[in-house]
Amino acid sequence: MSWSPVGNPNNPADSTGYGAVPYSYNIGTYDVTNSQYVAFLNSNDPTGADPLALYNGNMSNAAYGGINFNSGAHASDMYSVISGKANNPVNWATWYDAVRFANWMDNGQPTFATEPTATDNATDNGAYTLLGYEPTPSNGNSITRNSGATIGLPSENEWYKAAYYNPETSSYYLYPTSSSSTPNASGPTSTSNSANFGYAVDNLAAVGSYSGTTSPYGAFDMGGDVFQWNEELLFGSDRAERGGFFQDDPFILESSSRGFDNPTDDGFNGEGFRVASIPEPSKAVLTALASMSLVGLLWRRRRSA
Repeated sequence: MSWSPVGNPNNPADSTGYGAVPYSYNIGTYDVTNSQYVAFLNSNDPTGADPLALYNGNMSNAAYGGINFNSGAHASDMYSVISGKANNPVNWATWYDAVRFANWMDNGQPTFATEPTATDNATDNGAYTLLGYEPTPSNGNSITRNSGATIGLPSENEWYKAAYYNPETSSYYLYPTSSSSTPNASGPTSTSNSANFGYAVDNLAAVGSYSGTTSPYGAFDMGGDVFQWNEELLFGSDRAERGGFFQDDPFILESSSRGFDNPTDDGFNGEGFRVASIPEPSKAVLTALASMSLVGLLWRRRRSA
């Protein structure tokens, strides 16, 4: 996992109410890729039983997918990357897939020789506690980052700061491309202020393909390619997501645009995630972050074939 340090603690919030983070942390430089997710699958579902539904059959989709499953392969080798798709961001990922991947990372990426159990696993404890050892945990609406977690999904403020905050001016860009001008929708390029959106490619691009464009802290593809889940709980069981995907209009990439979806939704080819490495903030800090007033454009994620 590559990390981009996000410093400048105690920065102010944006006019939307987001972005203030009182500590330094790291954001994943790239979205989690197919090759990384394959390692996660083979480590946590060695027999292919998949009791937690970590694999979605759409991941093998010929047009947009990047991961195959072969029930006849040897144990711990049943999942493989589709040729040419290793560095594409994983997609068709639920919020529960994302937090379970974060748990595995937080637990040191252990490998299981046989199928894990409810009492011996690396997916349902660690950064987050998921109860029931089922695809949809019984405590879904109350899952929050545990004390002492070191790797997890970014909070919405952590994601927002890494994407939009300009530490040189103590202000915020409109887009996560280190710019307040509309990005250029194009294929992979070294040209600055460019991203994969607006049907320019109409497919996923390998992470880091837009080599001339990063967020202010050096993270790639925080706008376009795939949506990225974050921790925020909204509207019952829905969880927040940011960044837009490869078919979206440019306004979806803007800082004022905030998406949400059901955490079990795995029917969308533009749903991915990145992780963050976080020092444990105090309970008081977490309470303060949770109580901030939040505004902005809200929309439910549409599905795409």
